[in-house]
Amino acid sequence: MRVLVKGAGVAGLTAAFELATRGAAVTVAETTDRLGGNASWFAGGMLAPWCERESAEQTVLDLGRDAADWWDAATPGLVTRAGTLVVAAPRDAGELDRFASRTSGHRRVDEDEIALLEPDLAGHFRRGLLFPDEAHLDPRQAMAALHDRLAAMGVDFHFGADARLGSGFDHQIDCTGMAAVDDRLRGVRGEMLILRTPDVLLSRPVRLLHPRFPLYIVPRNDHRFMVGATMIESQSTGPVTARSMTELLGAAYALHPAFGEAGIIETGAGVRPAFPDNLPRVEALGSTVAINGLYRHGFLLAPAMARLAAEIVFSHDKPLEFAHETDRQRRSA
Repeated sequence: MRVLVKGAGVAGLTAAFELATRGAAVTVAETTDRLGGNASWFAGGMLAPWCERESAEQTVLDLGRDAADWWDAATPGLVTRAGTLVVAAPRDAGELDRFASRTSGHRRVDEDEIALLEPDLAGHFRRGLLFPDEAHLDPRQAMAALHDRLAAMGVDFHFGADARLGSGFDHQIDCTGMAAVDDRLRGVRGEMLILRTPDVLLSRPVRLLHPRFPLYIVPRNDHRFMVGATMIESQSTGPVTARSMTELLGAAYALHPAFGEAGIIETGAGVRPAFPDNLPRVEALGSTVAINGLYRHGFLLAPAMARLAAEIVFSHDKPLEFAHETDRQRRSA
């Protein structure tokens, strides 16, 4: 079976892996001239289904629960299983209680335990929540490693002008995100910073709750930290705005004053495709299967969506589908 995967973001790479491991001859076509530069490139890489349940449907938790295991198997050595720490300033203690009431899989930690978990945060926060079963990875390392593994498996990659392929395939998997022709999609802009400082050491992602601009900080190697992210209803791909920069830096400084002296080594913005309910879709139309709407959960939900797309391609029975009832009703009307 010959399958063309359109798009080399996280959805396309995970779909290619699921198809290739099932024996398909896979070609990946990406219109940009290299790997990266899309919304996946600016992701936080948090595999945090229990935390995401605070603002997402139960479906996100159910689909994302096994994501860390998938990435561990596909990209060995890149997943860090240290959990997620959620904290709030004393004046925002109500935000912490609200977060706890909307999530599961956590336990409350006091000031002493916070100091044991993250010594550099000692004395900064009195209460927090630890989600011990969550994990994280560096998205850029993961995408590069998955690309290399796919190439070693015989997957054929075409970038830039060479990506104009179309005929001669049994199936196509559309993973083009915002470039897809789908009037249900909207863009949600996420802005992020990468800071570098040797004066802060974190072992796990830390979420700082705030009524107006909550943020997360994800440790990377070489004393780098990914700080994000805004959620703006916009399809603009322009640079990070001054307002967002101020809020992100202010929140990072609130987490630890040493971030005030950190170097800003990168800023970036990605537009994440989302359906009206913020849930993903895998939908089949003839020989084409579309994966889209991963919203802010790309690395968390892509493995489950990729598995479902592969099952559709290899199904000899009635096609499978993951879609909300509202969409089924719309198509049957």
